[in-house]
Amino acid sequence: MILNDKRIRIVVGHYGSGKTEFSVNYAVKLAEQGRKVALADLDVVNAYFRSREKAEELSSMGIRVIGSHESSGSAIDVPAIAADVYSPLQDESYDVVLDVGGDPAGARTLGRYHNYFIEGKYDMFFVLNANRPETQSVDKAIEYLRKIEDMARAKATGIVNTTHLLKSTTVEDVLRGQQLAEQVSEKIGIPIRYVVALEHVANKLPSNINGEIFPIKLFMREDWMV
Repeated sequence: MILNDKRIRIVVGHYGSGKTEFSVNYAVKLAEQGRKVALADLDVVNAYFRSREKAEELSSMGIRVIGSHESSGSAIDVPAIAADVYSPLQDESYDVVLDVGGDPAGARTLGRYHNYFIEGKYDMFFVLNANRPETQSVDKAIEYLRKIEDMARAKATGIVNTTHLLKSTTVEDVLRGQQLAEQVSEKIGIPIRYVVALEHVANKLPSNINGEIFPIKLFMREDWMV
């Protein structure tokens, strides 16, 4: 697995697209490479399946997790982001993953950090799931991305195909999403960086697929969830 060399990675996309699962897996892979990692949960919109819920597990892997400043677990939370986010953004010894709220309004939280998003020094990954209602066509996906960029005051640098049906995902599902990702990529001139799939599906994807195959584990869904 070859992870990009930009120190700051911003992950944006539609709610339910697989954005947080990708963010968590990305942070884990960075930590496995021996890097000093901070994962900041900037989602102040969605109340469920947020990376901060896995803080204890991720901390045991050496990952610093930052969430709302008054949160002490999934049961107590407020719609605010800790000032601690500034620390890893300023400390260049950190590799930073910013898991952003799943719609254009959620991306507004990025605006306060825009001074750190210097062109060529960060990546902003647009997580694209062809099954989500707001990103099922090329034009709708591009419109959604542009709204996120406007709110975030930052430009996307890569597309991540996360088309899935959770544990029922097949190779055909991923390849169908890949067609959409390639059409979006061609139209806006942004490359496909990763093709995300559960490990057993990723192993069956064609090796010449456009983008790096990114096998993941399901951290955000318990074993009993479908």
